[in-house]
Amino acid sequence: MRTRKLGRTGPEISAIGLGLMGMSEFYGPAEDSRSIAVIHRALDMGINFLDTADVYGHGRNEELAGRALEGRRRDAVLATKFGNVRDADGSWRGINGRPEYVKQAAEASLRRLGIDAIDLYYQHRVDPNTPIEDTVGAMAELVREGKVRWLGLSEAAPATIRRAQAVHPIAALQTEYSLWSREPEDELLALSRELGITFVAYSPLGRGFLTGAIQRIEDLSEDDWRRTNPRFQGDNFQRNLDLVRAIEELAREKGVTPAQLALAWVVARHDHVIPIPGTRSIERLEENAAALDISLSPAELDRLDAIAPRGAASGTRYLAGGMAAVGR
Repeated sequence: MRTRKLGRTGPEISAIGLGLMGMSEFYGPAEDSRSIAVIHRALDMGINFLDTADVYGHGRNEELAGRALEGRRRDAVLATKFGNVRDADGSWRGINGRPEYVKQAAEASLRRLGIDAIDLYYQHRVDPNTPIEDTVGAMAELVREGKVRWLGLSEAAPATIRRAQAVHPIAALQTEYSLWSREPEDELLALSRELGITFVAYSPLGRGFLTGAIQRIEDLSEDDWRRTNPRFQGDNFQRNLDLVRAIEELAREKGVTPAQLALAWVVARHDHVIPIPGTRSIERLEENAAALDISLSPAELDRLDAIAPRGAASGTRYLAGGMAAVGR
C-alpha cells in the first residue's frame, strides 16, 4: 500500500482512505456485518485511514467503527468530526463550534468509538457564530489532554484555515473534490500544500455518479439522500450522465473502470491529496484500491480536463442550506 503523510508531524497513512458514512445512513439500507467485513478487508490491505463523524447515523457510524476496530485499533488512523448537530429524531439543528460543545462532542465520540484518543479530529463545518480561534483553541486543549492527536477542518475557507493554523497546526483539510467538483483548485490545494496540510478529498467518485453504476434515478433506493441532491435532479441528471459517459469511454480505452480512472485522477493532483471513497462492498473496495497503480499520461490528463473542466457538473453540490455551510 502506498502511503502519504498526515500533515507535517503525523504518521504515514494509506494513499487512499475509506469513508464510512454510507455504512450507516444516507445511501440506502446497509448491514453492519457486511460493513465491518469491508473495514477489516481494508485494514488487511493496508488501507488504514478511516473516516467517520458523530453526525453519521446519529452516532451509529462511530459505534460501528468502534466495533470494527476491536482488537485492531493499532491498525487504523481514525478520523471523526464534530459540529453538525442533530436532534434526537435525526432532524438537523445547526452548527456548533463553541468551546464547551467541542469538549462535550469529543467525549461523546470517544465513548461511542470505545477508544482513548481520536487520531484526527475535524470541525465538520465552521460555525459562523463562533470565532475559529475559540473553536480551534478548544480542540488544541483536547490535544494537550491526550484525547486527540491531530486536528482538521472540513469545508473551511482559506482565510479561516490561516486563522486556525495560527492557533494550532492543522494536519488535514477535508473538502469535496472530484472530476465534477474542482473548486479546490482555485486556492485550497495550493494553500494546503503551502501550510503542510494534507488535503482529504471526500466524495471523489461524485457520490457514486462517476462510477457509471447510476444510470437512472430509479437505481437509487427510495430513502437514498441523493434523490434530493441537485446534481441528481431532472435535467441535471441527464447532463451529468453525459459527462460520465465520456469518462467511461476513456476508461474503456485504458482498460480500467470509470471509478478507477476518477480516483487515479484525484491521486495524481499532488502527493498531499488523499481520496476517501466510501463503499459497502469488498469488491468495490479492492477496485478502488487498485486505482493507486494506474498512471495517467499528460495526454490523458489533458483529455480529462477537457471532459470535466471546472464547473462541468450540472447543479450545485448541496441544496441551498448545505451550500451556505461550505467555504466559511
